[in-house]
Amino acid sequence: MKPIMSKPEAAALVTAAKTRRGLSWARIADEIGAPVVWATAALLGRHPLSEEQARAVCRLLELDDAVAESLMLQPVRGTDPAVMSDPTIYRFVEALSVYGPALKELIHEEFGDGIMSAINFRVDLSRREDPEGDRVVVTFDGKFLDYKW
Repeated sequence: MKPIMSKPEAAALVTAAKTRRGLSWARIADEIGAPVVWATAALLGRHPLSEEQARAVCRLLELDDAVAESLMLQPVRGTDPAVMSDPTIYRFVEALSVYGPALKELIHEEFGDGIMSAINFRVDLSRREDPEGDRVVVTFDGKFLDYKW
């Protein structure tokens, strides 16, 4: 019996097929009926796809059942030091390092003692035109979870 393909290997095959076919992440997300940021994260190995979604992606990208099988697995979520050194990702870390304590204080002031869920969570990315250079708009939309004692 052959081992199940790793999520990073499946992600590399998805990314290669997407690039070679000239498809966008948005087009692939439409194919599986999912928000683009969530779908991209899932295809990069951070969320499991349903069987229907995995098969649809693999049909679109002409990938085999081994990739679909991997895309359906539960992910291991964590921080890869190599990923954290990427300049784009590092800027998010930097922004949260600077603004995280202020956001925490403002959440507590507005909502009380609790946290923003990253499980019951949506994230969106958009572009906003600006005369001084286009702006990247990232929206985090997480359910407030109050601490219950």
